[in-house]
Amino acid sequence: MRQRRLLAACLTTALALTAGCSAASPGATNGNVSLTYLTFETPDLTASFWQSSIAQAEKQVPGLTIKDIVSPNTDRDSYAKQLQASGQFPDLLESITPSTFAPAGLLMPYPQSWVNANFLDPMGNAYKGKVYIPPTNSQIIPMVFYNKKLFAQAGISSTPTTWAQFMADCAKLKAAGITPMELGGSDSFAAAMPLTAVLSTDVLGKDPSWLQQRYAGKVHFTDPNVEAAVAKYRTMVTDGYFEPGALGVSYADSITNFTSGKTAMYMMGSWFLGSIPAAIAANFGSFLTPTDDGSVVVPYAVGGSMAISASTPSPAKATAFAEAWSLNPANLKTLLQGDGAFPLIKGKTIADYGVDPSQVYQDSYNYVLQNNNKVSAIGWVTNDDALPSGLNDDFYAAAQALFNSNDVAGQMAKLDSDWSTATQ
Repeated sequence: MRQRRLLAACLTTALALTAGCSAASPGATNGNVSLTYLTFETPDLTASFWQSSIAQAEKQVPGLTIKDIVSPNTDRDSYAKQLQASGQFPDLLESITPSTFAPAGLLMPYPQSWVNANFLDPMGNAYKGKVYIPPTNSQIIPMVFYNKKLFAQAGISSTPTTWAQFMADCAKLKAAGITPMELGGSDSFAAAMPLTAVLSTDVLGKDPSWLQQRYAGKVHFTDPNVEAAVAKYRTMVTDGYFEPGALGVSYADSITNFTSGKTAMYMMGSWFLGSIPAAIAANFGSFLTPTDDGSVVVPYAVGGSMAISASTPSPAKATAFAEAWSLNPANLKTLLQGDGAFPLIKGKTIADYGVDPSQVYQDSYNYVLQNNNKVSAIGWVTNDDALPSGLNDDFYAAAQALFNSNDVAGQMAKLDSDWSTATQ
């Protein structure tokens, strides 16, 4: 989500690939197999990155050739659906949502023994008890990043641990002529960060099973505790803690505004760590969204690498390639540097990835390593707590609507209605 860039590759070109997305190469009878791999490109995950990472993993699987298909945008799920509908579902698919494809029997799970042996949180992104994407890395969504100099300028000497302290600090910043909070409101996912924060912290923090209960129809978005959490977001808006015209600020501009010192705080996924220029990284710190009682709640999402098609002509070689690619520290190095990802491979330290992290990165990563209250970051996980297909957009839209509307009850009722429609 942190970079959205249309790629030169187009749908018709990808669909016309002569390799055949789930077919062995003509040399398969001699033990040689050609498999397809759906990837995507960003300014960090470049074509060169994919070529190099694929080549390194291929070396560990004799007789295998990988042909990559580049998604025309970063919405891999939608593109994979188009490929599947045309009979060209790839053998390997990078960073898709398992719950979108596994129920139809399109994906093959990884051997649980391999997952258990290699990852710190082996079931972190499991769906229905099976792991379809290796849990190689994680994010905290969101964190609250802050500008140390602006905090000091407003007379704030420490980060808040309770919601009351948080609001008091926002008031101090505003009184000092400093905009307390940045918001890239024109990009819906960025506009939803404060809503994700209060719901993950206040609702899931007190009941980690809330989303499963919502699937069972036992709880609703219109419940008083949910509306009370959402009201916190409305208070931030009505008290003027976001910049004027925040709904017109793009995600890219919100990063520039915050890193250039125009605003004091920024609620964003921990991938923002990859956007802080190294030369000024010491100016920034991070903390978790404060709770009413000061308890620690970590809105957490476990990510990973590639899924394997259940119809691949060579399950063994597809699995061997996926395992080799997923455990290569060089691949995670790119994610650590560009996306601020937190690694979850057993037996590795940050030094093993060849990076020199900033203090704000290390402080943020420590929340992952600690034994604390980790809950699903609502709207971001790919495990059993993933929102029903299509509901993420409704969730984002509710956040944008609530910026200008006091109708918390109405927006939450609409989310309940959208949920019912999505799960029919």
